[in-house]
Amino acid sequence: MTSTRQDTPRRAVETVALGLPTVRPGAGSARPGQAAAHGPGTAPRVAPGLVDRFGRVATDLRISLIDKCNLRCTYCMPADGLAWLPRSRLLTGAEVRRLVRIGVEDLGVRELRLTGGEPLVRVDLPDIIAAVRGDHPELPVSLTTNGVGLAKRARELAAAGLSRINVSLDTLHAGTFERLARRDHLDEVLAGIDAAADAGLRPLKINAVLMRGVNDHEAPELLEWALGRGFELRFIEQMPLDADHGWRKDDMVTAREVRERLRTRFRIEADRAARDGAPAERHRVFPLGGGEQLGTVGIIASVTEPFCADCRRTRITAEGRVMSCLFSREETDLSALLRSGADDAEVADTWRAAMWGKPRAHGMDHTGLGDEDFVQPDRSMSAIGG
Repeated sequence: MTSTRQDTPRRAVETVALGLPTVRPGAGSARPGQAAAHGPGTAPRVAPGLVDRFGRVATDLRISLIDKCNLRCTYCMPADGLAWLPRSRLLTGAEVRRLVRIGVEDLGVRELRLTGGEPLVRVDLPDIIAAVRGDHPELPVSLTTNGVGLAKRARELAAAGLSRINVSLDTLHAGTFERLARRDHLDEVLAGIDAAADAGLRPLKINAVLMRGVNDHEAPELLEWALGRGFELRFIEQMPLDADHGWRKDDMVTAREVRERLRTRFRIEADRAARDGAPAERHRVFPLGGGEQLGTVGIIASVTEPFCADCRRTRITAEGRVMSCLFSREETDLSALLRSGADDAEVADTWRAAMWGKPRAHGMDHTGLGDEDFVQPDRSMSAIGG
C-alpha cells in the first residue's frame, strides 16, 4: 500500500535530538533504543496509537478534503494552477467520517483539522462536519481556509458543529493581496473573517506568510489589526512546498526577523507555557511604552527553529494517503483499503505502520530544510493539505 517511496541513507539514531527535549515514548510503545528491531514499516502491535520509532505520538489529525484552490498564491502554486484530482479520486464524505472514527476510537486522535486546497470548495463540507460532530460530540474540529466564500457559509459551518477556524491573510492591502494571491479577493476574505467571528468560530486564528520585499514590512500592521479584533495572528515561515520549486532559504523571512519587525511597534515576550505539541511558539504582546498585555502572537518557524521532536501530527491527503511528515516523500494509501472491503482493524494497522516509519525530521534523519541533502517533496502544500 506504499507508493512514491525514495530511500536515502540514514544514520543510526536512537533518540530525537533536535535542540528540543526528546519526546518520551507513549504508554505501551517501544523505547527509542528498541525501535530499530521493528523496522521502518512495521509498528509494534503493543503500541496503542500512532507512535513512531522515536517515541512521538500523533494525536492531531489533519485531513485534506480537496486539492483544488480558488487562489494562486505565489508561495504555493503556479499562476495556471495544477492538475486537479478527479472527483472519483477524492475521499468521499463517508470515507472521511470513517477515517476520523478509526483515528479517534482506535488510534488516539484527539483533534481534527480539515484542510485543502481550499475546503470551502467542497459543497458537502457542512455534511462532513455534521457527521463527524454526530459521531464525536467532544472532538475539537477546526478548519483552515483562505476565506473566499466564508462570509456566506460561516453560520452554516458553525451550526454543523465546527469548533473554530484558521483563515489565511498575508496583507491588508488590495494591491499586495492581488500580487501574492493572483486574485482580487481581499474584501471577500475580510468579510469572511468578520462573519466567522460573528458566528462564534473562536478562537479565530489568522495565518500570515511574509515574503521578502512584498509584505514583510506589514508585520506590525497585521498584528495591530488582529489584536484590535481579538484574533490571534500566527506568522508562518515560508516553507519549501511551492509547486514551482523556487524556494530558497536565503530569500525567506525568518522568525528572528519577524520578531525584530514586531518589536518596532510592540514589546513581545516568549510565553513560558508549555507548547504541548503546538507548532506555533506564542509570544505575549504589550504596548511598546509599557502597559497591560494586548494579546498574543504566534510564530511557526519550521525552517529556522524546527519543532520536529514534539511533532504530533498525522496527515491524510485528499485522495486518502497518509503522510507521516509534511516533507516526507513516502505515502501510504488508505483509500484502496477503504474501497476494497478492508475492516477497521486493517485500516488502523496500515495507518499505524505508516506513522511508525515517520522520518526523524524534515523528511530526513535530521533537520535541515535547504541543506544539500534535503529533497523537496513533489507535492505542493495545496496538494498535501496543511
